[in-house]
Amino acid sequence: MEPYDEERGRAGRGDAGDRNPALPLPPPTTPSWAEAARRDEDPGADRAPERVTEPAARAGTPADSVADTLAGADRLAGPLAADRPEAAADVETQARTEPTQAQTEKEAETEAEPDVQSEARTGMAALSLPYQAAAAVALAAIGFVACLHLGMVFLHVAPSNTLTKQHGKAVDDWVLPEFEQNWKLFAPNPLQQNIAVQVRAEVEADGGRRITPWIDLSAEDGAAIRHNPLPSHVQQNELRRAWDFYANWHADDSQKGGLRARLSERYIRRIAMMRLENHQLGGRIERIQVRSSTRGVAAPPWSDEKIDTRPYYRELPWWTVTAADLPGGVSGGRAGEAAR
Repeated sequence: MEPYDEERGRAGRGDAGDRNPALPLPPPTTPSWAEAARRDEDPGADRAPERVTEPAARAGTPADSVADTLAGADRLAGPLAADRPEAAADVETQARTEPTQAQTEKEAETEAEPDVQSEARTGMAALSLPYQAAAAVALAAIGFVACLHLGMVFLHVAPSNTLTKQHGKAVDDWVLPEFEQNWKLFAPNPLQQNIAVQVRAEVEADGGRRITPWIDLSAEDGAAIRHNPLPSHVQQNELRRAWDFYANWHADDSQKGGLRARLSERYIRRIAMMRLENHQLGGRIERIQVRSSTRGVAAPPWSDEKIDTRPYYRELPWWTVTAADLPGGVSGGRAGEAAR
């Protein structure tokens, strides 16, 4: 028997061809009398320590499989590292790169799992058939009403044509007063005038009657708006829109008997009585008269354009004050009397 070379891990033979690079084992040795006695006293002394495994809950996971594979590769590559380093490196690299059976099964389950979220229905498709039908009918009705409204507004603002001549009343009933359009700010003739609404009253006091001076209601609104960061809608638009409403429906004698002409007149009369309530006229208001003062806007200093800035007045007839002209809380100078 040849001597055992502990440094090289194989039998100390000079011939390299007799080497076994795969599994080098030491030569068997005869145990001494001390080792034999120790084995008789403790039979389990020479047994290899049992491997402590992870709990069953973690067994079979991809991480454990990879760890076991790498550990086995290290044990296999250990004896080879001394004789053939390149073979040991190949074994370790192959163990790290090849997927384990647990990893392969996990990937197969992931690929086979259907994408439930992508197949889930959304929007109207998620509704049942009756609800889909109801939603379709509702959307069709909304679309029809929207198209009808756009058509009516277009006919209202469009120049006179065959349709407006035949169906002008239907168009006006649809648009007015909620959807009335005003294009005076734009073409063809932008508004270049200042229009003020003024009122005066005939007051009965001390057994006689007298007429008050003209009171500029538009100037009062302008003073309330000026230097006010948050002016009210009433101060900005109530009187102006009321006068536009009246002027549009009293442009000629053919419109004076219409419903909207009567409504516009009643509207301007009630506003005038509300404004006069804030003035101490010293008597009972019997009649009122409203007029408009139209004045052209002066040209800027750098312009050579000549514009007539003289005021032009449009006076309306005297109106006798009735109970219908007195809004709630307005008495018109009547002692102990207020409109209901």
